[in-house]
Amino acid sequence: MPLRDVLVVLYDGVQSLDVTGPVEVFDGAGRCRPDDGGYAVRTVSPGGGPVRTGSGLTLVPDGDLEGARPGPGTTLLVPGGRRTGDFDPRITDWLRAHGGRAGRLVSVCTGGLLLAEAGLLDGRRATTHWSVCERMARRYPRVTVEPDPIYVRDGPVATSAGVTAGIDLALALVEEDLGRDVALLIARHLVVFLRRPGNQAQFSAHLAAQTARREPLREVQHWITENPGGDLSVEALAARAALSPRHFARAFQAETGVTPGRYVERVRVEHARRLLEESGEGVARISRACGYGTPEALRRAFVRTLGQPPSEYRRRFGSPAAE
Repeated sequence: MPLRDVLVVLYDGVQSLDVTGPVEVFDGAGRCRPDDGGYAVRTVSPGGGPVRTGSGLTLVPDGDLEGARPGPGTTLLVPGGRRTGDFDPRITDWLRAHGGRAGRLVSVCTGGLLLAEAGLLDGRRATTHWSVCERMARRYPRVTVEPDPIYVRDGPVATSAGVTAGIDLALALVEEDLGRDVALLIARHLVVFLRRPGNQAQFSAHLAAQTARREPLREVQHWITENPGGDLSVEALAARAALSPRHFARAFQAETGVTPGRYVERVRVEHARRLLEESGEGVARISRACGYGTPEALRRAFVRTLGQPPSEYRRRFGSPAAE
């Protein structure tokens, strides 16, 4: 079977894992199942010279960006980097002229800013590293920025969140091209999950919310994390903080950036997700352990947060013991 072309754009300051993570996935797919057809990965840079990554590694590309011409069978991958906001016109001009001709256009992390600067995300949904989502939305109003998912697919364009999310996106593309068995084999080889759903949050509930400054509120955050199955109503949490429910709700949101109810749901869904991945417990027992009285309540929370019910999540991402 013919090889599938993957063209990776390199530049000084590029994030090394944005490059090597997806490349290892694509290369591994060909090595594990050569009869199924693999990927021909090629790297290019402006001028064709070596580039120095943000962490100090030197990468030697295969050729000059200027002479590269992606076609309908090409997956064009644009990684992020520390200085992505300092746009090299050689890259943005090339992307503007040739990027739209690629069969699939993929960005990792802040590489999405390069695509946006070239106008390739106009009218599309996209994501990037959580720290620059607001800047992307402000600077590129024609792009619908989704700050939560680890990757977003919109037609032939796929954008991913920070760093390791590029591996998740590459695994999704391998599964699309060569099937789940091949992608699973690569995931096991790289010792990663196959695969986090694209709409899974970029980071945990504890990272998604700020840590409260005041000690009583920080203690409440820890209590929620350690007791997802307990009484986590606003009234109960306010009592732990020795505040009135109204004052507690206002203070919690002001210091963490989310409402108490939203924070509790994130923690409970995250806990349920881990149990579905790692244990053989039934959904009814997991529902109770996570503070949801019934499986239906857990199902609604999962659909609302992850876009799929617990049963489907377990089927796709659970450990063998949980199946």
